[in-house]
Amino acid sequence: MPSENEDQSDKEPFIEIDPTGRYGRYNELLGCGAVKKVYRAFDQEEGIEVAWNQVKLRNFTNDPAMIERLYSEVRLLRSLMNKNIITLYNVWRDAEHNTLNFMTEVCTSGNLREYRKKHKHVSMKALKKWLKQILEGLEYLHTHEPCVIHRDLNCSNVFINGNVGQVLLLLSLLFY
Repeated sequence: MPSENEDQSDKEPFIEIDPTGRYGRYNELLGCGAVKKVYRAFDQEEGIEVAWNQVKLRNFTNDPAMIERLYSEVRLLRSLMNKNIITLYNVWRDAEHNTLNFMTEVCTSGNLREYRKKHKHVSMKALKKWLKQILEGLEYLHTHEPCVIHRDLNCSNVFINGNVGQVLLLLSLLFY
């Protein structure tokens, strides 16, 4: 626990902190989607980097059915647990800023599109390993109850932890 005399330079440069105080958001934007922005964040309890996903609900104020769909999709994401699907850790609504926020696993090397631009010569063996992981993730989704169809599978929604060759699928809200 930090003391009252702690130097301010020792504090994390968080722009925002979740209601529990566990997660802190940095100002670094990792990506933007059709309805959300994703920022680099830190889980202070586990000591790991995470992705802070933020959806501005004001975009849907005239469509309560769309807001309900958004919440039902977050509930579905929370039920998915597979080594090849990006994990959802926490979710909450910030009424003051009218946003839906959720924490997910972050992949150290970014998406497959960016990774392939950086590493142009990848062996067929490595490509096959990546493809196998993508197919294992899809098999999990297709055999899940209820069945989940990705509907937006492309290299921008496939993420990689390049240090271990782990591939994970990102399920984009409002796309399945």
